[in-house]
Amino acid sequence: MIRELFDVTARRAHLSPGSPAMEELATGRSVTYRELDDRAARAASLLMELGLGEGDRVGVLCRNRIAFFELIFACAKLGAILVPLNWRMPAPELRQVLEDSRPTVVFAGAEDRAVAADAIGPDVRLVGLDDAGAGGYEALLKTAKPHPGRERWPADQVWYLLYTSGTTGRPKAVIYTYGMALVNYVNIGQAIGLTGRDATLCFLPLFHTAGINLHALPTLIAGGRVLVLPGFDADVMLDLLAAGRLDTFFGVPAVYQQISLHPRFEEVDLSRVRHWGCGGAPLPDALAKRFFDRGVRVCNGMGMTETGPTLFLMDPDRAVEKIGSVGKPQIMSAVRIVGPDGRDVRPGDAGELWIAGSGITPGYWQRPDATAAAFSSDGWLRSGDLARQDGDGYFYIVGRLKEMFITGGENVYPAEVENVLMLHPQVLEAAVVGMPDEKWGEVGRAFVRVRPGRDAPSAEELTAFCRARLAAYKVPKRFDLIEDFPRTASGKVQKHKLPKDASLPGSGDPT
Repeated sequence: MIRELFDVTARRAHLSPGSPAMEELATGRSVTYRELDDRAARAASLLMELGLGEGDRVGVLCRNRIAFFELIFACAKLGAILVPLNWRMPAPELRQVLEDSRPTVVFAGAEDRAVAADAIGPDVRLVGLDDAGAGGYEALLKTAKPHPGRERWPADQVWYLLYTSGTTGRPKAVIYTYGMALVNYVNIGQAIGLTGRDATLCFLPLFHTAGINLHALPTLIAGGRVLVLPGFDADVMLDLLAAGRLDTFFGVPAVYQQISLHPRFEEVDLSRVRHWGCGGAPLPDALAKRFFDRGVRVCNGMGMTETGPTLFLMDPDRAVEKIGSVGKPQIMSAVRIVGPDGRDVRPGDAGELWIAGSGITPGYWQRPDATAAAFSSDGWLRSGDLARQDGDGYFYIVGRLKEMFITGGENVYPAEVENVLMLHPQVLEAAVVGMPDEKWGEVGRAFVRVRPGRDAPSAEELTAFCRARLAAYKVPKRFDLIEDFPRTASGKVQKHKLPKDASLPGSGDPT
């Protein structure tokens, strides 16, 4: 059993003090491991001066920057709890998260300072990360003396809270412990061969687990270099790829889609990246093939905020052969595929994915009800994802349990239909939902995005395309055109927010 971690930045500062740790591409600022540890230790002293101690919460609302990691390590040194805040939320929504987590202080970047000021209560201190005055982060950090910090970080202690993108109800925060960070480092590290010589890019939002953990935090534990972008920028990414500055890369499917559509995609040498990872949402086969054609084996994976997140990851050697698979469970994870009766399904059948292991969250912040609902009586996390396993031990996610619908007594998994639709040369993306039908109970309704520069296909064309590749009951009975999808921070389509108009020509019931 993992009992503790040792102070990560202090150990790295001892092992490789002069090695580059982080670089902000937007500002040119960089820090070595010695400097990162010194600044994190000063930030810990600053938190103490602001009245924080073990267990107190520290809010941070900012775009990607080195200061975020200084604060997350400062909290570890002190035993405080970091609360990354979603800069996409308006003040009223943010206020709910703040009322739930109750931070003593909120650090905010210039872009988000006004929203933070509007959202915080009268008892919360606001510190501007970009403020030039005496009360700004840099000025306060400069006068603070380095805090010696706790040498040992208990594995089961809360390090930070990540609020999930729920659709209804009160905010729900997944608890992240120090032990989860170590397990994720092991799981992703052995899967991609992570070393201290690797450089990775941190651009996914830091209020999301992928922004922190894929691959920024594991790379810092390993002693590698993290290049930081405030957010997604395809031009900068293509420049970095062309310059050979990245060894590992992780993105969500929406990011891979934008890279594939970039004018320079066909000309930039992509071979210098040793490992390409993808998660957060299903990677369409058609998009994977675009990269396969360029000699890039994008390794599809699957995890959850609750799993740390690394759970599954495809191995590059079989990525082409097993297209659509998320691979096998990684070394410190255990999984089952379970039917409605709570028993494991027969090999090859679909069922709900249940998960166990040392990297699983202990639960939700101050939500014993939600924690109890998420776990089985014997401690397995119910994922809500439907999966199947093939004869070689590779797993496929076939959809979400709550998204599956039944038409005429037959189960339909939207992910399967979406994958087929995205093989159509005029379709860029697709999302399928069930809709009521008097005859069949429910039938499929598909929303499609048209590929740039192409005309919209008619409903009849799409129906014929699907019927050539799917059983008739799986073919959507209605097709709608959409300019873009509402998404979560991880790129998942928020199907409950899909519109109800803008039907394609010929849409309706084309049977």
